[in-house]
Amino acid sequence: MARILLADDDKPTRDLVKRALETDGHIVEVAQDGSEALDSLTSGLKADLLVTDVNMPGLDGISLAKKAQALNPAMRILMMSGFADELERAKLAATGHVAVLSKPFSLEHVRAAVRDLIAA
Repeated sequence: MARILLADDDKPTRDLVKRALETDGHIVEVAQDGSEALDSLTSGLKADLLVTDVNMPGLDGISLAKKAQALNPAMRILMMSGFADELERAKLAATGHVAVLSKPFSLEHVRAAVRDLIAA
C-alpha cells in the first residue's frame, strides 16, 4: 500500500483513477492541477508516488514532477498524457523512478504501472 498524490485537471479521469488505485488498497489524495499538488507537497503531504497528467493549466505535469522529486528524491512518478509529443518530452525529462502512460488507458494499465513503480 502506498500514499499516492493524483494530479489531473480532468475530474472524470481523476475520479476513475482514484477509485482504481483505492481498490488496490492505496491511500489517494487528489489535486485538480499541478499548483494544487505542489501546494500539498510543500505543506507536508508525504506521498510515495505522484500520478500526474502532463498537460494541465498553470504548472504542468513535467514541471510538477521535477519539483516533487526535488522535495523528495525517492518519490516515484507516473506521468500520463494523450499526446505523443508530451509523452516524449516527459520521457526525456525523466530522472529516477519515472514511468509514462499513454491515454486512453485501461484501469488495469494504470494499476499495473503503479504496482511496477512501487516495486522498483
